[in-house]
Amino acid sequence: MKIKKIVFSILTALVLIISIFLYMNRDKFVYVGSVDIIEVDCSKKLQILSEVLESDQRIRKANEPIKYAKEDHRNQELVISIIEKCGMPTLKEVGQRRMDAIWLGLQHSTKEIRKKYFPQIEKAVKNGDLSKQQYALMKDRILMDEGIPQIYGSQIENGKLYKLENPETVNERRKEMGLEPIEDYLKYFNIQFNPN
Repeated sequence: MKIKKIVFSILTALVLIISIFLYMNRDKFVYVGSVDIIEVDCSKKLQILSEVLESDQRIRKANEPIKYAKEDHRNQELVISIIEKCGMPTLKEVGQRRMDAIWLGLQHSTKEIRKKYFPQIEKAVKNGDLSKQQYALMKDRILMDEGIPQIYGSQIENGKLYKLENPETVNERRKEMGLEPIEDYLKYFNIQFNPN
């Protein structure tokens, strides 16, 4: 009986400590729910995608992802809903900036969503609707999501270059995709490239 009281006391204390921690840090955690398909008016997709692009870039420039989590979530739902309800847009149909909005909405979404829609990104790149650079960034992100070394060296994790497949030939792969040399890219993050 005494052991049960001790275990109960420890569990109660843990729940209390966790509750206090979560309360004190409540503005640092945001759960916005799953990304769902929502109703969209396909005749307004140009306007919707313009607003998504503007919103996405404003959120990234503000560098306050927690503050804008709900807005970012909404952007992702709009992009996915347009693809599902209206079909994958084309460059001719919506223009470059709105195609960029599609890519950004998927790139900034969950790993499950990126993986699900990546075949459409590949097709859009083959058709010239999206760039090879966009392909490379999303491919690397998906590989990182899966714990596999990246190919093009575009992903940074915890202030370091995420593990890279065949680092000695990365600049050849980057050049094929229209990306700058990795040494120049990593300067933006104050990271020194070490291929070993």
